[in-house]
Amino acid sequence: MPYTAPAERELLRLAFVGQGTYFEACAQMRDGAGLQTRFVEFREGAELGRLLGELHTWRPHVVLVFRPEIVPAGAFAGLDAATLGFLTEPLPRARGSAHDDLEIRLKALRKVDRSNFDRIVAFDPHIVAAASEVLPVWRSLPLPVDDRFFADVEPIRDRPKVMFVGRSTGHREQLLTPSKHGFDVLHLAFGVDAERLDALMREHHVGINLHNEPYPSFENRVSLHLAAGHLVLSEPLDPLHGLEPGIDFVEVGTAGELHGRIELLQRSPDAYHRVRVRGRMKAEGFRASKVYPRLVHDLLLDLRAFGSERLGAR
Repeated sequence: MPYTAPAERELLRLAFVGQGTYFEACAQMRDGAGLQTRFVEFREGAELGRLLGELHTWRPHVVLVFRPEIVPAGAFAGLDAATLGFLTEPLPRARGSAHDDLEIRLKALRKVDRSNFDRIVAFDPHIVAAASEVLPVWRSLPLPVDDRFFADVEPIRDRPKVMFVGRSTGHREQLLTPSKHGFDVLHLAFGVDAERLDALMREHHVGINLHNEPYPSFENRVSLHLAAGHLVLSEPLDPLHGLEPGIDFVEVGTAGELHGRIELLQRSPDAYHRVRVRGRMKAEGFRASKVYPRLVHDLLLDLRAFGSERLGAR
């Protein structure tokens, strides 16, 4: 085994590694459900010694890295923990048109050192074929949502507040611009930490989801908004991860459709109340404190049964 297996009934320590601005919202930030957790800030090019120092001091049983390509080659060779890489970026698909943005992301993934990781998880089953050209994928599941973002669905008593979280691209601006001009839409185009994001989510009622470029995907902001009790207005999602258009979220395909949905909400704030309620129910499937304990349990059982080819395994 590449790590010292935890004793039975021992509380498992799970360390999340990644850029907090983007991934704290996807982690389990509070202890519970049999896990002690910690988020260790690390981004590509950051000081490796500091990361390894924190991990060696805390001695986690499992280390989960968001975007495993950020970890330098051989970095985890002497790490006494099970290591799990979480692929979070869209990649070219077997079917569908190619896009330069997807090729750039695949090129970035090729920098990963597969010997750093015992297992790899992909956020989207459709990227497994492309990812497997670089490293084997153990399983696929959507990015979870930290429990702090979950809230009840409350009636909208005034004009709904609408928000979009995501960097500006030509594709997004083409869809957003009419709504920005016609209504008060908050656009957070730059990274925002989880604490600030949580506060803003509680002040808004509607979340917009638009793809980075005109290719299909499933962005974690969808489940994040659903957890907060928001109405989600989204471009078509693929995969759907169990969500149903028109029942759990409202699908929009053009700038005009997006503008029309927001205009309706200005006149009838609770027009989609049932959709919000259903979406919030479905969000429970993304709850971090439910997903990560199962994932860690399955990982350790799998390693016990099949071992690992990770560098330094014994």
